[in-house]
Amino acid sequence: MKEMRATNPMIKRIVIALRRAYRQHHARLWRDLVERINRPKRRRVAVNVSRINRYTQANDVVVVPGKVLGAGLIDHPVTVAALRFSKSAKEKIEKVGGRTLTIEQLILERPTGSGIKIIG
Repeated sequence: MKEMRATNPMIKRIVIALRRAYRQHHARLWRDLVERINRPKRRRVAVNVSRINRYTQANDVVVVPGKVLGAGLIDHPVTVAALRFSKSAKEKIEKVGGRTLTIEQLILERPTGSGIKIIG
């Protein structure tokens, strides 16, 4: 893995947690997320709620290596982990019975990375 480029303390903490999870469980998902999150901020993804709705089914677990925005509608409950959420995105996901998590919380819940989709 490449050296850490991030200067934001939150991003540094997440990258360290992802690297630790990758070393412990050898889940390639965590390594892939390190590469995506360690990019410059202008190259990180921004995903609308409508895209999450389009590419998921009920009760899926997804991770967004960037920000989740509130454009569009969602009609089924999903668990979404991301670096950041807009206020409207968080409200829409939770309104249909979904959950919003930080990436660190997701690592604690599913340390092996199984059953998680990356969107973005």
